[in-house]
Amino acid sequence: MMAGVSTHITTTRRLEGKVALITGGASGIGKATAKLFAQHGARVVIADIQDELGFALCNEIGGSSICSYVHCDVTDESAVKHAIDTTIGSYGKLDIMVNNAGTVGSPEIKIIESDKDNFEKVMSVNVTGCYLGTKHAARVMVPAQCGSIISMASVASVDPCATPVAYTCSKHAILGIMRSAAIELGQFGIRVNCVSPYALGTPLSAKGFGMSEEEVDNIMEEHAVLRGVRLKADDVAEAVMYLASDESRYISGLNLLVDGAFSVGNLSHGFFKYAQ
Repeated sequence: MMAGVSTHITTTRRLEGKVALITGGASGIGKATAKLFAQHGARVVIADIQDELGFALCNEIGGSSICSYVHCDVTDESAVKHAIDTTIGSYGKLDIMVNNAGTVGSPEIKIIESDKDNFEKVMSVNVTGCYLGTKHAARVMVPAQCGSIISMASVASVDPCATPVAYTCSKHAILGIMRSAAIELGQFGIRVNCVSPYALGTPLSAKGFGMSEEEVDNIMEEHAVLRGVRLKADDVAEAVMYLASDESRYISGLNLLVDGAFSVGNLSHGFFKYAQ
């Protein structure tokens, strides 16, 4: 070791002083994001319908001074408005909005086997939830002339393979909301982006595919392009944090793919063969 060189590494708290609201933050990618945000200095509000998990996560993160929970059905505009107003009331501002709540719906891949009621439910949670979160975050961010809105899309937003038609459609729509809002809200200093991960084992994906989380991970690893690493919720959370932080201060309108180059090639045929 060179003389005079310290071995101490200072970890930068990249979200110090910021306030974030995360829908669907009680489990899966939302949970990983909430924990990472808090580790980097943010105060976090978790909005979810899984009350027991939400309160438990808040206690794990560090209590009401750092993290709080609010029950929120993202398909209900009054509930989304309440969640954002609660955030302002508790912490005085909203710097980061993460539209993470979502559903896969029933696992039928083929459109001829799909169900209209399921289609409408998936669109309501995924698309209406994203729209309402973006709308009401903008409502409080415009006067502040700053903010970062991040929506959870999917690799299915650009490569519609092996996901049900309702889910694929919803993730394309989320991309449209993001792009429209990025143009409209840029004049107010508000950045709007998406994160689109490859599939990974979470409670949501396991339920959607009708498998265990481990089984989902095994299948996704089998079809992955990037080898030697398995995608985890923490990897997606890191991408969300990048877009939330000042490190991405001139990035807006981006669909950030966390897919290990999967979407670069057309692998849909193999997936649809598997789905049959």
